[in-house]
Amino acid sequence: MRSQFISWCVAAIVAITPMAAWANDITIVIGSEPTTLDPHAADDGGEKAVNDNVFDTLMVRDTEGNLGLGIASAWPTQIDPNTWEFTIEPGITFHNGEPLNAEAVAFSVERMIDPELNSEQLSYFSTLSGAQAIDDLTVQITTSGPDPILPARMYYFMIVPPEASQSEDFAQAPIGSGPYRFVSWDRGNQIVLEADPDYRGGAPDITGVTYRFIEESGTRLSTLLAGEVDLVTNLLPEFMGQVPQAASMRSLEHPMVLLNHDGGITADTRVRQALNYAIDKEALASALFEGQAQVEAGQLLGPTYFGYNEDISAYPYDPDRARELLAEAGASDGQITLVSTSGRWLKDRELTEVIGGYWSAIGLDVDVQIYEFDEYLQRLFRSEDGQRSDAIFIVSGNELLDADRSFSAYLAPSGFGASNSIPQMEEWITAARTEIDLDQRQAIYEEVVEYAHEEALLTFLLNINNIWGMSERLSWEPRVDGKLFVSTMSVE
Repeated sequence: MRSQFISWCVAAIVAITPMAAWANDITIVIGSEPTTLDPHAADDGGEKAVNDNVFDTLMVRDTEGNLGLGIASAWPTQIDPNTWEFTIEPGITFHNGEPLNAEAVAFSVERMIDPELNSEQLSYFSTLSGAQAIDDLTVQITTSGPDPILPARMYYFMIVPPEASQSEDFAQAPIGSGPYRFVSWDRGNQIVLEADPDYRGGAPDITGVTYRFIEESGTRLSTLLAGEVDLVTNLLPEFMGQVPQAASMRSLEHPMVLLNHDGGITADTRVRQALNYAIDKEALASALFEGQAQVEAGQLLGPTYFGYNEDISAYPYDPDRARELLAEAGASDGQITLVSTSGRWLKDRELTEVIGGYWSAIGLDVDVQIYEFDEYLQRLFRSEDGQRSDAIFIVSGNELLDADRSFSAYLAPSGFGASNSIPQMEEWITAARTEIDLDQRQAIYEEVVEYAHEEALLTFLLNINNIWGMSERLSWEPRVDGKLFVSTMSVE
């Protein structure tokens, strides 16, 4: 009898142990699989969702977006107009034991700007020109001109280990210094991280996190309702009442359409303006997003961004005016190609298809092309033979809260996502980037906004809310920048 009792206890312990381990693990669903886990290579939201937990940054932001210290031990000082000096907390190491010191920071800066890397993130770091370790814990970062927002840029900039980052498998198996360590990547299925028990801020409450990639919104919902996952991103507004917990917050994401200024049907300003007049943005916000979106004020920026132009407003919905402009341009029955993706952003496919419907309603023959995210990025970042599609759906995020990132990416001709070759735009944006007189800098950005609006370089749409669905056991406070820092989550 005693031996039977002991056997029963052992069996019970074995059965309970996996559940106990699982109790502090969570599963997060994101809409697209990362294209890489190299934190310097891609401008990829899936990559950031994972790597925000693996790597450290010099600066951080709180839930409201206020800038603070990350691994920097003090606020940076400006040594001269083109040099910022940072000091680093002592004793930090990467997960493989390499020291995170001034040399690691300097190496990371040089790596980011290396032309061979050809980073897609350079619109965030457009002023960086180099870095030098002064001593073990002091590093100086140099810029191509005065850069008043360099500290904010360092919130987005991840520090990599000099030795490990040169490994061929670094993009598949990253090594950082953050609260979570990389465990595995099962391509097409999941990525697994585990908490670093020796993390300097204390071991996180969540001991492990699994990321699953589910494009289809109904499937994301069903996995949450079935208790298989704890957090889903891009929850559809109509599902908010069906999940155990839902959270919504005005985001930094601005969906819009890049219009080809240099060729094709959209080379005519009147056509680009017609595409803006053709869309009922109020209807999109209320019907498609059920009030979880706001009409964009005819610019790439939100009201909280530096550079926002209060005098510019949205194109009104005026399909008759749209048809008149097409007729004037001789494009009343013209053909237009609209490129997009599905699952990466909230209702990206649906929004793209509705846009195509509005354009069809004014007489255009619209070819909507939906690609897997990786292939979509190829068309956005590296168009073949320098040719751009007529129209490319994008969602512009901007954690810098400054016009430079958005404008450098999508309006300056040198930007990775730009669809124009207007010299004046490049001159304005370059000048503003290094202008230390804030009033003058604001004035330049307002000119850029006004010009881009008048020329309709984009089809301006909405500012959409971030919406998350959560399990009953998950406790988490969403952030204004939408980042998923697992170390700020807990389970009950």
